[in-house]
Amino acid sequence: MLTFAALSRYARHITSGECTNMNATQQAAPLSGLTSTQAQQRLAESGYNELTPPQPRRLYQIATEILQEPMFLLLLAAGGIYLLLGSREDALMLLGFVVVIIAITVFQAQKSEKVLEALRDLSSPRARVMRDDRVQHIAGREVVTGDMLLLGEGDRVAADAVVLGCNDLFADESMLTGESAPVRKSVGNPDTPPLEPGGDDQPFVYAGTVLVQGSGIGRVIATGRASAIGQIGKSL
Repeated sequence: MLTFAALSRYARHITSGECTNMNATQQAAPLSGLTSTQAQQRLAESGYNELTPPQPRRLYQIATEILQEPMFLLLLAAGGIYLLLGSREDALMLLGFVVVIIAITVFQAQKSEKVLEALRDLSSPRARVMRDDRVQHIAGREVVTGDMLLLGEGDRVAADAVVLGCNDLFADESMLTGESAPVRKSVGNPDTPPLEPGGDDQPFVYAGTVLVQGSGIGRVIATGRASAIGQIGKSL
């Protein structure tokens, strides 16, 4: 069974600094990552740590969905009425607006699908985890809740995690918050309720963000579509 002190010694190799942001209780507390069996069970229960790819839609499918919207049906009906009444110019102008709106909506839908695909690529990097009481390098998509992540400068975080120990840990969360300045991380505990990304001294790191300074240790609390980046994917 490894302790926080033992794990911090590994984290120290990442940045050659002391992992000082731990209290005495945490340093003495016995701590180990999951076993391989536990990890496989959780992977089977929750699935891979990745955003579910949407079914690709063709242009005519997107256009058909748009035309089924009540507002577009109303505009088409109004254009037809103008045409029947002999107001061809008004009818053509109204129908022209409909075509333009459909084109813009189709463009936005395709752009959203590309953004979601980019988010999927960012959400599954490689990860260093503690399993079976030893450090293992695994694919980010195989990370599960409860895994102990070893965090170091330059890493792209594989999953949302609560920080249990750190040394001057800063993260670039601009892809989630739009803020260009890196944010400082603090130490929490496994019972700390999740917070929204953004702001200094939060005890959480988030999937897809980049660690720009320091080192740390965190326990995974959310993966895939349950993560902060996954919530963004759902909204697109």
